[in-house]
Amino acid sequence: MKSKSTVCDERYKGYCFFCGRPVFGEEHHLLFGKGIRDKAEQDGLKVPICNDCHTTGIKIERIHDNPMAEKLSKMLGQMAYERNIIVEKGCSIEQAREYFRARYGKTYF
Repeated sequence: MKSKSTVCDERYKGYCFFCGRPVFGEEHHLLFGKGIRDKAEQDGLKVPICNDCHTTGIKIERIHDNPMAEKLSKMLGQMAYERNIIVEKGCSIEQAREYFRARYGKTYF
Protein backbone atom coordinates (compact mmCIF):
# COMPACT_ATOMS: atom_id res chain seq x y z
CA MET A 1 0.00 0.00 0.00
CA LYS A 2 1.77 3.12 -1.18
CA SER A 3 -0.32 5.88 0.39
CA LYS A 4 -0.02 6.66 4.06
CA SER A 5 -3.51 6.39 5.44
CA THR A 6 -4.48 6.85 9.04
CA VAL A 7 -6.58 4.68 11.27
CA CYS A 8 -7.69 7.45 13.58
CA ASP A 9 -9.81 10.44 12.49
CA GLU A 10 -7.74 13.64 12.45
CA ARG A 11 -10.16 15.29 14.93
CA TYR A 12 -9.03 12.82 17.59
CA LYS A 13 -5.29 12.88 16.85
CA GLY A 14 -4.50 14.53 20.21
CA TYR A 15 -6.31 11.95 22.33
CA CYS A 16 -5.42 8.43 23.44
CA PHE A 17 -7.16 5.89 21.24
CA PHE A 18 -7.72 3.65 24.26
CA CYS A 19 -8.64 5.91 27.22
CA GLY A 20 -9.35 9.33 25.66
CA ARG A 21 -6.77 11.29 27.66
CA PRO A 22 -4.73 14.00 25.90
CA VAL A 23 -1.64 12.67 24.11
CA PHE A 24 1.58 14.50 23.36
CA GLY A 25 3.15 12.78 20.36
CA GLU A 26 3.14 9.15 21.52
CA GLU A 27 1.93 6.58 18.95
CA HIS A 28 1.14 2.88 19.04
CA HIS A 29 1.78 0.77 15.95
CA LEU A 30 -1.21 -1.53 15.57
CA LEU A 31 1.02 -4.15 13.98
CA PHE A 32 4.35 -4.82 15.63
CA GLY A 33 7.00 -7.45 15.96
CA LYS A 34 10.03 -8.54 14.01
CA GLY A 35 9.96 -6.88 10.58
CA ILE A 36 6.33 -5.83 10.96
CA ARG A 37 6.56 -2.48 12.77
CA ASP A 38 8.40 -0.78 9.89
CA LYS A 39 5.74 -1.88 7.42
CA ALA A 40 3.00 -0.64 9.75
CA GLU A 41 4.80 2.71 9.92
CA GLN A 42 4.91 2.90 6.11
CA ASP A 43 1.22 1.99 5.93
CA GLY A 44 0.15 4.48 8.61
CA LEU A 45 -1.21 1.76 10.88
CA LYS A 46 -0.77 3.55 14.18
CA VAL A 47 -2.93 5.42 16.66
CA PRO A 48 -2.27 8.08 19.30
CA ILE A 49 -1.77 6.61 22.78
CA CYS A 50 -0.92 7.98 26.23
CA ASN A 51 2.13 6.74 28.12
CA ASP A 52 -0.02 4.95 30.71
CA CYS A 53 -1.88 2.87 28.12
CA HIS A 54 1.30 2.22 26.15
CA THR A 55 4.10 1.41 28.57
CA THR A 56 4.02 3.04 32.02
CA GLY A 57 0.57 2.40 33.55
CA ILE A 58 -0.74 -0.51 35.59
CA LYS A 59 0.55 -3.72 34.03
CA ILE A 60 -2.79 -5.21 32.94
CA GLU A 61 -3.84 -1.87 31.41
CA ARG A 62 -0.70 -1.46 29.26
CA ILE A 63 -1.29 -2.67 25.75
CA HIS A 64 2.08 -4.44 25.48
CA ASP A 65 1.47 -6.42 28.67
CA ASN A 66 -2.03 -7.55 27.79
CA PRO A 67 -2.20 -10.43 25.28
CA MET A 68 -5.86 -9.78 24.42
CA ALA A 69 -5.21 -6.08 23.77
CA GLU A 70 -2.21 -6.96 21.58
CA LYS A 71 -4.33 -9.42 19.56
CA LEU A 72 -7.14 -6.87 19.14
CA SER A 73 -4.59 -4.24 18.11
CA LYS A 74 -3.27 -6.49 15.36
CA MET A 75 -6.80 -7.35 14.20
CA LEU A 76 -7.67 -3.65 14.02
CA GLY A 77 -4.48 -2.97 12.05
CA GLN A 78 -5.36 -5.71 9.58
CA MET A 79 -8.93 -4.41 9.21
CA ALA A 80 -7.67 -0.87 8.55
CA TYR A 81 -5.17 -2.12 5.98
CA GLU A 82 -7.80 -4.21 4.21
CA ARG A 83 -10.29 -1.32 4.19
CA ASN A 84 -7.69 0.95 2.64
CA ILE A 85 -6.80 -1.63 -0.02
CA ILE A 86 -10.48 -2.08 -0.91
CA VAL A 87 -10.85 1.69 -1.34
CA GLU A 88 -7.59 2.12 -3.28
CA LYS A 89 -7.86 -0.90 -5.56
CA GLY A 90 -11.61 -1.53 -5.63
CA CYS A 91 -11.11 -5.19 -4.77
CA SER A 92 -13.09 -7.69 -2.72
CA ILE A 93 -12.59 -8.45 0.97
CA GLU A 94 -10.95 -11.76 0.03
CA GLN A 95 -8.53 -10.03 -2.33
CA ALA A 96 -7.71 -7.42 0.33
CA ARG A 97 -6.99 -10.23 2.79
CA GLU A 98 -4.54 -11.74 0.28
CA TYR A 99 -2.80 -8.36 -0.14
CA PHE A 100 -2.42 -8.22 3.65
CA ARG A 101 -1.10 -11.79 3.83
CA ALA A 102 1.39 -11.08 1.04
CA ARG A 103 2.67 -7.93 2.77
CA TYR A 104 2.72 -9.11 6.39
CA GLY A 105 3.18 -12.86 5.95
CA LYS A 106 0.18 -13.83 8.05
CA THR A 107 -3.37 -12.96 8.94
CA TYR A 108 -4.80 -12.25 12.40
CA PHE A 109 -8.26 -13.63 11.59
